Amino acid sequence: MCYDVQAQLETQLKRAMRDGDEHAIREIKEKLARETDLPLFHVSGFQHPKMFIYTNENPYYPTVSQWGLVPSWARDKKDIWNKTLNARGETIFDKNSFKKSAKDKRCIIQIDGFYEHHHHGKESIPYYISRKDKKPISLAGLWNEWTEPETGEVLNTFSIVTTEGNHMMAEIHNNPKLTGPRMPVILPEELENKWLIEVKDELDIKVLEDLLIPFPESGMQAHTVGKLRGKHAIGNQPEATDYFEYEGVKEEY
Repeated sequence: MCYDVQAQLETQLKRAMRDGDEHAIREIKEKLARETDLPLFHVSGFQHPKMFIYTNENPYYPTVSQWGLVPSWARDKKDIWNKTLNARGETIFDKNSFKKSAKDKRCIIQIDGFYEHHHHGKESIPYYISRKDKKPISLAGLWNEWTEPETGEVLNTFSIVTTEGNHMMAEIHNNPKLTGPRMPVILPEELENKWLIEVKDELDIKVLEDLLIPFPESGMQAHTVGKLRGKHAIGNQPEATDYFEYEGVKEEY
């Protein structure tokens, strides 16, 4: 699962910065960024934050999108977008909520890191997970534009694609209620553009499916942080990623 993330403006703009257009970057920072909820030190998908995504239609220019994909056929976003924060990679080309986006509307979401909870007795211990090399985490996502029937407002929304967890994530994400550990699909920089290819046939779908694999744990790191839920939650504060000690649990990976 991936329901909690950290995303800073500079990180979300890394892909746009690759073409070196300083004027465009300045314009994004001064105008487009105001439409987002950035910076996000800790945010839950259930808050449906507005973030930047890079779509297959605009691969290097960010689009403001809201977390929680709303398919075109939905009559009310509230009935579905809490259920579409994540899209299980194994079924995105089959499930009604995602199959059209999986074929035609894929995106990349760049974040600093994400949070996952470890079950330890009666406690739920949060970990912050990031790349060891400090580079942005580029997540595979799906997106869609949905029109509010009553107002005609067009809403851009996205979902984060998940896959089976690697060994490190299996140790952290040990929720006994789930069928197995999960983690978001993290795209290596050299494979990002493959996720945004045009799908013409089954061979193209196979190319995409081959990307839906766990990121190597050798390139990841994790440490325990303060509570993200309940009355002692840190909230959207810079301290959200600070190390916090819990008795009896492994503190770092």
